[in-house]
Amino acid sequence: MSKGWEIKKLGEIVTTFKDGDWIESKDQSSEGIRLIQTGNVGDGFFKDRGDKARYISEQTFKKLKCTEIFEGDVLISRLPDPVGRACILPFIDEKMITAVDCSIIRFNQNIIIPKWFLAYSISDAYQSEIQKQVTGATRQRISRKNLGAIPIPLPPLPEQHRIVSILDKCFSAIDKAKANAEQNLKNAKELFESYLQGVFEENGERWEEKKLGEVAKHTLGKMLDKNKNKGVLKKYLRNLNVRWFGFDLSDLNEMPFLESEKEKYTAIRGDVLVCEGGYPGRAAIWEEDYPIYFQKAVHRVRFHKNVYNKWFLNYLFILDSTGKLKTHFTGTGIQHFTGQALGKLTIPIPPQCEIDAIISKIDALRAETQKLEAVYQKKIADLEELKKSILQLAFAGELTEKNASQKYDKK
Repeated sequence: MSKGWEIKKLGEIVTTFKDGDWIESKDQSSEGIRLIQTGNVGDGFFKDRGDKARYISEQTFKKLKCTEIFEGDVLISRLPDPVGRACILPFIDEKMITAVDCSIIRFNQNIIIPKWFLAYSISDAYQSEIQKQVTGATRQRISRKNLGAIPIPLPPLPEQHRIVSILDKCFSAIDKAKANAEQNLKNAKELFESYLQGVFEENGERWEEKKLGEVAKHTLGKMLDKNKNKGVLKKYLRNLNVRWFGFDLSDLNEMPFLESEKEKYTAIRGDVLVCEGGYPGRAAIWEEDYPIYFQKAVHRVRFHKNVYNKWFLNYLFILDSTGKLKTHFTGTGIQHFTGQALGKLTIPIPPQCEIDAIISKIDALRAETQKLEAVYQKKIADLEELKKSILQLAFAGELTEKNASQKYDKK
């Protein structure tokens, strides 16, 4: 730590440090005093989410003796993700309170400026200290008491202002570059989806409409039942492993299968695996030479003619992208793509000679799109790493405009 810096606990450098108010659903109203929640607290920034805003009445405000919050207050979320993320409340032309899982902080500005803390709150060093204080096995959280024990590095105020000024300039340039990369990534995806949508809207004269059940057999996998399942442990696919156009095989679970169940509950090369729940409709084609077992949350679709598998997969994808696929789901809360609905799904099918030509074009465009996506995703990741490296310099007391510029120029 640099000369002249000191370390104090968070609870020692505040004039106000308290949790928000316990507001139940019955306390809420359609208008009145704005309720700021953990979902509004971004990692270093405020997320307005005005379309999802919730309120309480003035009467409820007085009844519950709520704490009003103001522009400039720092809010810290005691829930993930991540625990301890913070934002400075901007000007919002509404009276406001916050929820109990947000801590309200007003700093002693003779010791620390809020922007200094905000910069520290997005550093790896801060998150490391937070993780030492979190509790909860399933859902992590941090108590206000433990939050108050987090050590905060404190240079003299002039130094805080100097470093924050440099960070503001650097992060503004980084955020602009990141926004451009994200827009380019979005454009690449939209270009592919637009082309795909055009393909299926063409519906040529020789195209037919077929229900999936007419051109393929489909079945659900084996139900996970520890008390009833017998056999040899085998790795299997669940809906989390099925991604669009591919599979995540890094965390396969195991359950017992009998040899007699192999044909019924395995997918082979060319089969389409479709999520029944979790992310209903998400699908990929099994391209490996070995068979894979699958669980009840996944449909196996095996076409009478393999030429239809890629056609069907692309059709499912564009239905999902346009929001049309959800009209085939059941359930109001947790939705499912049942076997019955899957079998009745109508697919536009051109002659086989047309399918081959169209799929060839789709595959080529997807390959090009994936290359562009990889470039933009790497750019975004590099910019995030740049931000972290600049923060490391800042909290080591080594940040200057020169070395910040040099790091940015290298990217």
